[in-house]
Amino acid sequence: MTATPSSQLVIVVDFGAQYGQLIARRVRDLRVYSEIVPCDITADEVRELAPAAIILSGGPASVYAEDAPSIDPGIFELDIPVLGFCYGQQIMAVTLGGTVGHTEKGEYGAAPLTRRDEGASSLYGETPVEQTVWMSHRDAVSEVPAGFAVTASTDVCPVASMECAERRLYATQFHPEVRHTPHGDQLLRNFLFGICGLEASWTMDSIIDDAVAAIRQQVGSDRVILGLSGGVDSSVVAALCAKAIGKQLTCVFVNYGPAVQERARRGGGSLHETVRRRKHLALVGKGHREVRCNGRRRGGHLPVRRLRHHDEGRRIPSFPAFPDS
Repeated sequence: MTATPSSQLVIVVDFGAQYGQLIARRVRDLRVYSEIVPCDITADEVRELAPAAIILSGGPASVYAEDAPSIDPGIFELDIPVLGFCYGQQIMAVTLGGTVGHTEKGEYGAAPLTRRDEGASSLYGETPVEQTVWMSHRDAVSEVPAGFAVTASTDVCPVASMECAERRLYATQFHPEVRHTPHGDQLLRNFLFGICGLEASWTMDSIIDDAVAAIRQQVGSDRVILGLSGGVDSSVVAALCAKAIGKQLTCVFVNYGPAVQERARRGGGSLHETVRRRKHLALVGKGHREVRCNGRRRGGHLPVRRLRHHDEGRRIPSFPAFPDS
């Protein structure tokens, strides 16, 4: 087994896949931290991230289309294990000197696969010689790059998977990340733990602690102004910042109209009331009169402005409460 790497990060290079988020989720389900990055990331940027493993997602494009997404060839020279799915296999092949062509017919849905590795592939491990996988493609690798071996095939796809074990480069035309590939979870385990030497140590609690620590380190003793609309993204950022830096944070309400009104119709506590309950947290809104918590300044609380919709002159309700810090 490979020695445990100093980094426990897996990056998912996104080529526009419908399953991109699912890949990252499957990795996290195995208690390994993952992040999604765009396909135009450079080798230098990957080197700076220092991931322990790279997964190349699928995608809807043909590798030969004029506007097809590509990958920096230098990524394959970083001595980092790489696993490609579907388009990820195809882009790996053409980037490294292989060939991709059209199959006689598309392959969509469940497909019977036969291993051709004689039990030698670390990616397949002890999974059956005959197994079912989930396919969704028209193009497929017709000639593998130098140094690669074909490790599986289907009736339609002669190169259902390929690998160069010496360089720790692996790829499948099928989708191990979906539940319709019964042994897909085991393939991911074999890659992450057997080939990459990762540990199953990450939890959702870790991401909160790591984010809070990163915010504290970046902000230091400075103050932060955060645009807060009450939507999921800004609310999560506000909650993390409030936990990390407390009174150094000031939220500026961003009223963008219809979506805010929709939240108002759904009911719940007001943004004003939620924020004013947070010790050391201020919320300001342009052009509205200032109020204080319960009509007076209370110990540790900063001023809060009452929010009103700019058209209807009413307070905006329905905002998720911040978790206790």
